[in-house]
Amino acid sequence: MRHCLAAAGIALCAILLSSDAFAQPAPSTEASRKAELDAAWQAAGKAGTAGPADIVLIDQATLKIPQYDFFVPKAEGARVLRALGNVVNETNFIGLVVGQRKTDQWIVTVRYIKEGYIKDDDAKNWNADELLNNIKEGVEETNKDRVTRGFPEVQVVGWVEPPAYDAPSHRLVWSLLAKDKGQPDSTAKGVNYNTYALGRDGYFSLNLLSNSARIANEKAVAHELLANLAYNSGKRYEDFSATTDRIAEYGLAALVGGIAIKKLGLFALAAAFFLKFAKVILLAAAVVGAAVMKFFRRKPRPTPTDGA
Repeated sequence: MRHCLAAAGIALCAILLSSDAFAQPAPSTEASRKAELDAAWQAAGKAGTAGPADIVLIDQATLKIPQYDFFVPKAEGARVLRALGNVVNETNFIGLVVGQRKTDQWIVTVRYIKEGYIKDDDAKNWNADELLNNIKEGVEETNKDRVTRGFPEVQVVGWVEPPAYDAPSHRLVWSLLAKDKGQPDSTAKGVNYNTYALGRDGYFSLNLLSNSARIANEKAVAHELLANLAYNSGKRYEDFSATTDRIAEYGLAALVGGIAIKKLGLFALAAAFFLKFAKVILLAAAVVGAAVMKFFRRKPRPTPTDGA
């Protein structure tokens, strides 16, 4: 089960800088938005890599892209996200992964945050309700930027999946349910399915962007990609040296609730990492739709037999 596009990631304490650092002016008309989004996808298709392929993620790791998935590199992936109304911190953005099957309507953003070794002790005691409240507060800051650029405000509804941490693999998964403010409850809602892989110097964030009607089936995509990310020797979580390595100023809970962001004066970032992508998939389907699918299928490919 996969659909159309390509390239790049996210994480916590350095995901999106302030809105005016990387934001582009909001398009003046719906037609201009469509034109820019179409052009962004076209550029992504030319620059990307179709799976199966091994993608080198800076000096830290390798990500295996499965067949019928597509990786879009940093510059083209950032352009796509901006065309969809997002602010992108290019310091930690790596690329996008998209599906090429006819039924695929998801995007995975890939980011690497080099903030140091993340202690995971607090995973034993965190409170999901408290983390959710922190996120809701942060969303209001992100909404200010969205309004200035002509995009609707978003609202956190609740958990799709409460935070779950697997200590042996050093992997974290959590997901929120979001919607546009004023949107009927019956409408399919934006979902960020967030997965993290901790390493010696920081962490990778692979976030699946989908909606509430599809997430039950599509979250398998996120888990497969997370399992396919392998740190290089010397960069793994277990390679940490207490005598020489930097320890992050926040713990694992900050990757969920943004607690550390408040402490570090990076409150604007907290809003960025969860809901800024809430409408990516719906917008991509509505604004580009068949044109994007046609472009990514410009070269003949074997017809998949499962899930196409």
